[in-house]
Amino acid sequence: MNNIEWLQQWYSQQCDGDWEHGTGIKINTIDNPGWYFEVNLVDKPLLKKEFEDLQIERNEEDWLHCKVKKDTFVGVGGPLNLDEILRIFKEWALA
Repeated sequence: MNNIEWLQQWYSQQCDGDWEHGTGIKINTIDNPGWYFEVNLVDKPLLKKEFEDLQIERNEEDWLHCKVKKDTFVGVGGPLNLDEILRIFKEWALA
């Protein structure tokens, strides 16, 4: 199962009639250019799970930063790093 398929399944399992009406999951673009990925962890088991901030800087277009801040997983990265950000979230969620 690829990362998008896994995220779709994970999202579906999290929907409880309330969470998905709040922030849920956001995927957007940024002007670096790149990607912004956010998952609201409120009332989810992952909220209690530790995440060590991650920064990878390969070059100006190949980079990513992931962290958990204020009950939210946030990943940002270069224009070709969305799948890697999703993989990092997936591996953390499944660990």
